[in-house]
Amino acid sequence: MNLTEQMTQLAKHAKAASRQLAQLTTAEKNACLLAMATALEQSADAIKAANALDMEFGTQSGLSSAMLDRLKLDDKRIAGMARGLREVAVLPDPVGKILDERVRPNGLKLQKISTPIGVVVIIYESRPNVTADAASLCFKSGNATILRGGKEALNSNLIIAQTMIDAGKIAHRQFPEHAIQVVPTPDREAIPILLSLTQYVDLCMPRGGESLIRAVTECSKVPVIKHYKGVCHIFVDADADLQMAEEITMNAKVQRPGVCNAAETLLVDKAVAEKFLPVIGEKLFAKHVELRADDATREVLNSKLKIQNLKLRAVTEQDYFTEYNDYILNVRVVDGVRAAIDHINHYGSAHSDSIVTRDEAHAQQFLAEVDSAAVYWNASTRFTDGGEFGMGAEIGISTDKIGARGPMGLDELTSYKWLGIGSGQVRT
Repeated sequence: MNLTEQMTQLAKHAKAASRQLAQLTTAEKNACLLAMATALEQSADAIKAANALDMEFGTQSGLSSAMLDRLKLDDKRIAGMARGLREVAVLPDPVGKILDERVRPNGLKLQKISTPIGVVVIIYESRPNVTADAASLCFKSGNATILRGGKEALNSNLIIAQTMIDAGKIAHRQFPEHAIQVVPTPDREAIPILLSLTQYVDLCMPRGGESLIRAVTECSKVPVIKHYKGVCHIFVDADADLQMAEEITMNAKVQRPGVCNAAETLLVDKAVAEKFLPVIGEKLFAKHVELRADDATREVLNSKLKIQNLKLRAVTEQDYFTEYNDYILNVRVVDGVRAAIDHINHYGSAHSDSIVTRDEAHAQQFLAEVDSAAVYWNASTRFTDGGEFGMGAEIGISTDKIGARGPMGLDELTSYKWLGIGSGQVRT
């Protein structure tokens, strides 16, 4: 069987499984998820043995220590996967909700109800625990899923998926065994083939770095939900509570700088620049953050702090577009809320941006005019997360405007259809 035939069979099986999944009740899906969680715990030794093969391959392939750490599965991480499945089991079923209901003058009753999307392809890097997370969320929302992890995690991904499938079949005799599938080959050509099968595949969700997401988007013929990068901003307004601004800035930049909702640029109104910049600069330098700053910022810091510090350098135009995922922060002095909004809408990635101010008019202008998936007033950008939003679980974050936007939980893995219930009505 060649690669095209292999991917076509995978997709056909998934489409058939999606039809069967749609027939499962909430109780049946939850019973399967709970059985899967127990099976992962009971199969910990086999999972760790498969993961050891991946760790050996990763070491030989020259993966960094950070990447090897993301790849590694131990008892704690396996227990975390099981806990995640149990958490998904207790979440409300997103399928079958009545989203809208109306009766037309002729008596025709219309209902708009949530339905599964169908077949979802998820492409991700390194962390094999994503296999369990993504499969469980798709399963709970009634979607068949085809998983493509990195080649360095293939053995781990295969055994995690098979463990879940076997447990599901034991828990419910009509469990569709192709509801969860892992692309069994590391061949890169499998992806464009799979994503060309529009008659079987309904949606693709890439999770990873910008290069991966762009490569997937460029080759896909099916819809792709994505965010390329997180270039997030904190704007300190002229009427900000400066202590609050310090705390929000530090949280947004240094709590976890390697994530997509961490701040990459700090904008400061010129009215408070001389007072705020030396304080926040000192705190950021203490955390070993490199500042890439405009002329006005460097002038204030150099005069007020008397710093001859290699961690202060001139910002470039390209820096403003850059997602660092590191201890690096752009800083710019702007003239008012209008200038801050214009900067964000030009340089930002439509991910998450925040204003710190006591001026409600400025806040409302910022909230209305910043064109991002999540916009905050007096809060850190680090809250853009499914768990923090109360979704219980998250499959990704979208900066698209059509379909899901922002953190994606179970509800975002559904579509809808209209039901028309009549009594013989015909259109005239």
